[in-house]
Amino acid sequence: MNTSSASRVQKHRDALRAEGLRPVQLWVPDTRSAAFAKECQRQSAMLLQDPAEAQEIVWAETAAAQTKGWV
Repeated sequence: MNTSSASRVQKHRDALRAEGLRPVQLWVPDTRSAAFAKECQRQSAMLLQDPAEAQEIVWAETAAAQTKGWV
């Protein structure tokens, strides 16, 4: 029996719904855009001046790095 791609997809979706799942569409930032890169740079520059961020970096480099079981 040769089924079309669309009918296989529909069968798969029906099975997922039967398991109590539902489809969800997510919109996320386009990480390829120049605007995204510019915003990342802006936020990173702001963090350079933040004393709390400096404390977090020290914690990450020392305490967190020495936690047993972390690779």
